[in-house]
Amino acid sequence: MDEQEFVQLLESLLLPDTDRVKSATSTLNKTYYTSPASLNALLQILCSHPKPELRQLAAVEARKLVDKHWEHLPADQKAALRNQLFQSILNEDFTLTRHSGARVVSQIAAKDFEDGEWADLPGYLQQAATSATARHREVGLYIIFTILELVGDSFPGQIADLYKLFSTTIQDPESAEVRVNTMLALSRLAMLLEPDEDPKALKLFQDAIPGMVKVLQSTVQERDEDHALQAFEVFQTLLGCESALLQKHFGDLVKFMMELASSTDIEDDYRSQALAFLMQCVRYRKLKVQGLRIGEDLTLKSLQIVTELGDLSSDDEDVTPARSALGLLDILASSLPPSQVVIPLLKALGPYFNNPNPDYRQAGILALGMCVEGAPDFIATQLHEILPMVLHLLEDPELKVRAAALNGIARLADDLAEDVGKEHGRLIPAMIKNFDLAANNLQAQNDERNLQIIRGSCHAIDSLIEGLDPEDAAKYVPELIPRFSKLFHHEDFKCKGAAIGAVGSIASAAEKAFLPFFEQTMQSLAQYVTIKESQDDLDLRGVVCDSMGKIASAVGAEPFEPYVRPLMEASEEALHLDHPRLRETSYILWSTMAKVYEEKFSPYLAGAVKGLVECLDQDETELEVQLGEEAKDLVGSEVVLQGRKIKVAAATDDDDSDLNEAAMGNDDDWDDIAGVTAVAMEKEIAAEVFGDIITHTRREYLPYLENTIKKLLELVEHSYEGIRKGAIGTLWRTYACLWGMAEGDGMAKWKPGLPLAVEPSDDLKKLGNVVMTATMSVWQDEMDRGTVTDINRDVAATLKLCGPAVLMTQDGTAVPDMAQQLLSIISKRHPCQQDLGDEGDEDILEESSEYDWLVIETAMEVITCLSVALGPSFGELWKIFEKPVMKYASSQEPTERSAAVGTIAECVGNMADACTPYTTTLLKLLLHRLSDEDPETKSNAVYGVGLLCEKSANETEILKSYPTIFSKLEPLIDAQDQARLLDNTAGCVSRLISKHPDKIPIAEVLPRLLQLLPLREDYEENKPIFSMVVKLYQANEPTIQQLTPQLMAIFEKVLGPPEEQLEDETRTQLVELVKYLHK
Repeated sequence: MDEQEFVQLLESLLLPDTDRVKSATSTLNKTYYTSPASLNALLQILCSHPKPELRQLAAVEARKLVDKHWEHLPADQKAALRNQLFQSILNEDFTLTRHSGARVVSQIAAKDFEDGEWADLPGYLQQAATSATARHREVGLYIIFTILELVGDSFPGQIADLYKLFSTTIQDPESAEVRVNTMLALSRLAMLLEPDEDPKALKLFQDAIPGMVKVLQSTVQERDEDHALQAFEVFQTLLGCESALLQKHFGDLVKFMMELASSTDIEDDYRSQALAFLMQCVRYRKLKVQGLRIGEDLTLKSLQIVTELGDLSSDDEDVTPARSALGLLDILASSLPPSQVVIPLLKALGPYFNNPNPDYRQAGILALGMCVEGAPDFIATQLHEILPMVLHLLEDPELKVRAAALNGIARLADDLAEDVGKEHGRLIPAMIKNFDLAANNLQAQNDERNLQIIRGSCHAIDSLIEGLDPEDAAKYVPELIPRFSKLFHHEDFKCKGAAIGAVGSIASAAEKAFLPFFEQTMQSLAQYVTIKESQDDLDLRGVVCDSMGKIASAVGAEPFEPYVRPLMEASEEALHLDHPRLRETSYILWSTMAKVYEEKFSPYLAGAVKGLVECLDQDETELEVQLGEEAKDLVGSEVVLQGRKIKVAAATDDDDSDLNEAAMGNDDDWDDIAGVTAVAMEKEIAAEVFGDIITHTRREYLPYLENTIKKLLELVEHSYEGIRKGAIGTLWRTYACLWGMAEGDGMAKWKPGLPLAVEPSDDLKKLGNVVMTATMSVWQDEMDRGTVTDINRDVAATLKLCGPAVLMTQDGTAVPDMAQQLLSIISKRHPCQQDLGDEGDEDILEESSEYDWLVIETAMEVITCLSVALGPSFGELWKIFEKPVMKYASSQEPTERSAAVGTIAECVGNMADACTPYTTTLLKLLLHRLSDEDPETKSNAVYGVGLLCEKSANETEILKSYPTIFSKLEPLIDAQDQARLLDNTAGCVSRLISKHPDKIPIAEVLPRLLQLLPLREDYEENKPIFSMVVKLYQANEPTIQQLTPQLMAIFEKVLGPPEEQLEDETRTQLVELVKYLHK
């Protein structure tokens, strides 16, 4: 081997000359690297060459060749090399070369340990790690860390010895590097630790945590940025390990990080890191955080940090403590119950809104905006207090506070459009006033503060207007459209986009009232449909496309017809402009067009299906990005390459990053924490759009259906929850759509119960089987609560619409498995209700965040719809659900009681006389709830009592309770402000009369009942009411004969508009009765 040429070739790799580098790489690979002598030569260079950059390169290259050549070197040569290499790395002056050299040592050690060689290495490492020379200690620990990374449990010797060593080195008095390397090594041990199998190791690890916290503390105090970031990363890693590791110190750790985040005397980067850790805590350990009851403290401290925000520039995207604190508030609100986050926040807001310092007023409204999405139901109950404060802030003397107030309204309206929309009469004029003031005061095109108000007004109106009825929205069309249209040609792209987006939403809300402005708006926007010169152009084109879709659904098919073809052509071209957001916009436009044109969308179906299938076929493998040390500022951020967002990983000291190796070794381990690419988000939208197109184009879609179902089934177990959710949702919608078409073609209406009374077609059976099987495979292990919630909704809606056929799969009935899933959810034992790493044996917490409750509430909907599909045969299943559902019926939370009592009532109605064995227990509970303080719960209980009395065959028990029932119903008749309660009371009494007319004083009861008619809200109860009325007339009951004049007036009202007051069958009965009475 020509050693001189070999060294020259390596030196060529360091030159800034691409051709020389390519040529040298080729020669090395073909001529030298095929021989074991090349590894020996590289190790000699690493140990003794005078140039540090060449030593570093030799380390990188040698590490790649160890697996290939090490075992082929002569034994005596290997022995000499081990010793030489170890000594040279101990004494290496350059950190990067030291680290690269250490990785070569660990690579060789990994091979040797397999072959039972280098047995004295652990002893040398122990000596190095306890040496009097700090450099030796640093290297010894770094090698231990890298060997643990590679060999894990196969590290020779006792793990307890390592813990003993680390308990000393974590307190190293001289070197931060020794302390941090110890932390890195401990984080590897954490990944290997199985607490149940090794309680001693668990205790040793837990004992190490206070020392690890001290290391982090000292790196932060000393402003040692590199080491501090490594220490933070270790703690982030521990959150992904078994939860028992941090359990003992978890509360202290959270408090320590919050104190760090709140300390204004340390650097912002460290504070943001502490907040990032807290976000992960709340995300992955929310039950622990909730159990510690520290949500309020985290909320109030975050609110205080938000006051540091300063001016809210839309272009500034730097990570700051204030921005991170807003992110933490968002996660807190969606993860913890309102009592720990939203309630303390609202209590604190008064002083913030009234603070003379504008930073506090701004912080208050921004914090509120961040919490709406997490607790919309609770915030809706507080709007009467919140909105006056927000209106006051819209008149604040400070521009930035007004901008924040507009942001707050947009966020409130995004999640509570109808509730906030009720105040449009006060809110919209205040926003127009802000808009006009800013437009008139605009000093120049770059007057960012006034532009912010203009954009903010557009965004707020955009969100708010969607919650208005068409008649209310129509009032604002002449005021808003001319104002916003002026901005269509503004120089600021964001202003232009905000105005165009708002006009689309105004059109969508106002519907036909937008027609006078339709032609002019479309002409103004037409120029933007095909722009593509810059990134800004493409962004704007996407907004225009969205807006035109909304305009189409507002004005309807006929007026929009001339614009369809050019818009569809532009949307198909947009797929090839390398802009993910624009592609998504095209898919959403196709969805809208399918809704507007239904079967008439068929000329465009082939193109749309092709575009959506190509989207689903895109490759999602991460693009590998090699970054040098200079690019380390980008680490952790996202860059767009070839139209894809790529998360930038840290620059490594060689080509084979450790993460890649780990990922190669076990793909499954990385699934849960894989980043979401722009391609994955695009596929999510495509999967949902398929559902819209299939359900609206119906028969026209059939030629494409088989291939589409195949594509969707491939996505059901995708690593990104959005895609799983979209694919499963579309499969269920497709089944329901085909079922509806089959019934339209003459298939008999389904009947409740199994075995099936009505057999569907073979195609429907086949589709039902694949949809149910695919759903069950995801449902039982799904960690994402949003996906479980959506599956619950999909299954419930389909059972209600299509009956029990879908419950039959090729393996028999899916009912037992489904019942187990639902039971685990309502018992809070489902994987989506556990912390990451928990086994579900933790104490169950009583309170839930609104999203956690939604999982349970939608599971109860599935239980109800199972009872619809199964009818009387559901009686057996109720045994499984009775206890947990009844427990919620006695909850402290009114929403939980109301949902549970509603579920009980519906199930009783659906299982009919199969409810008889449960009569005593259910009657006792429902009677108790007739006195509930919550009107909804009380109303559901009234409904339930009526159904139980009607359906149960246990007449002794029922009749015994009649006096109690009437005594509890009587006071309810005075609740004139609660329409639903009165309607249900009327329905309940009617059922009682129908079942036992001879046991009720009709002469007393009937006149009171008529006072509650006609019903005002719950029209379903008209069925039992008028069924009872007809029965009494048929029996020639004297009281009803006397009340005929009053009844005729009621009949006239219910037979008139609105149509939905009566079902067809009830309407026919009534018309017959009225004819009879007129005779």
